[in-house]
Amino acid sequence: MKHSQLLVDSLLHPKKLAAYRLLPIGKVIQYTFLLITIVTVFSFGRFSTDMSVNTLDISGITEYIDQIKWLLYPVTFIMLFVLTTMLVFGQIALYALAGLFILKVMKRRGEYRHIWRTTTFAITWATILSMLAEFVPTARTILSILSLLLTITLLIIAFTKYPKQPISK
Repeated sequence: MKHSQLLVDSLLHPKKLAAYRLLPIGKVIQYTFLLITIVTVFSFGRFSTDMSVNTLDISGITEYIDQIKWLLYPVTFIMLFVLTTMLVFGQIALYALAGLFILKVMKRRGEYRHIWRTTTFAITWATILSMLAEFVPTARTILSILSLLLTITLLIIAFTKYPKQPISK
């Protein structure tokens, strides 16, 4: 399965997310790193355009920054990538943990690894919203709550396609 198809399905077909719980973990990790790379490149682009604008009045500091830009940009990109990776994987793990409780309430069968895979695809909208938030003058708290609700809603929609728990007698 192509990453572009996974991206389209993550955005437009939330019921297919449940089927992706059976994908190999390697494909899911690749998709996660694709999202991380997109966010990192976007953030780095924002950083580099902000750096080109002289907002500092102290000429010595701006002169120093101009001299070390060749070093500053690669280090910044690597740090952004590492921090974004930690944040995204932590976010997926926390949503998957919440999804585990939701799955039990819905009386559906699933393991944490399946929920983790489904959550990886469910956070696509939240990731895109966080990037677009830079251009919208809304409060970050409102956007975070909207992303949380959207991700949980997508998980619940996907969980409806998980198998039901057998009725114990």
